[in-house]
Amino acid sequence: MRYDKGHKEQTRQRILDAAASRFRAEGIEAVGVVSLMNDVGLTQGGFYNHFSSKEDLVRETLTGGFCAARDALRALVATGDDGLATLVDHYLSTQHRDHPESGCAAAALAPEIGRRTAATREVFTGGVKAMVELIGDQLPEDLTREARQARALAVYGSLVGSLALARAVDDEALSEQMLKSGRQAAMALGRPAAG
Repeated sequence: MRYDKGHKEQTRQRILDAAASRFRAEGIEAVGVVSLMNDVGLTQGGFYNHFSSKEDLVRETLTGGFCAARDALRALVATGDDGLATLVDHYLSTQHRDHPESGCAAAALAPEIGRRTAATREVFTGGVKAMVELIGDQLPEDLTREARQARALAVYGSLVGSLALARAVDDEALSEQMLKSGRQAAMALGRPAAG
């Protein structure tokens, strides 16, 4: 059977989308190639027409996920008067907490990525750096480059950690408090009071 010109790329994108969602929701190790391909209506053999390995797929989903997140957050911060507050409020929202499948790869996958290959960790690191740069762009302009990066790293670490913990606990009130406290802490890190 002959397919039109864009069929292979469309199929590849369907696999990437399904994998990105499942990796963030279930974890990389919990998602097998067979079940993933079943999700998109294909056989396991078809996987290797698109990716050389599962690790190759992981890297591609990270690249796409970080790019999409950065672009979405960049557009979001452009809509508000206070880019940092807009970003922080969105990142530590109940909606983001409750939908890891469509959320930040860092909060969902950081512990697993630390145990992946060097090439995968390099891709993840690139995504983290891009997010830190985006956060840094929301910080006061009078900061030195080093101070901006230090604060942006602290803010991103606070966001990722707060979100990961809010997702992990089984106490709804505690989870909401983690989100609220995380928002306050991230803003304090990004814009400490003069004194």
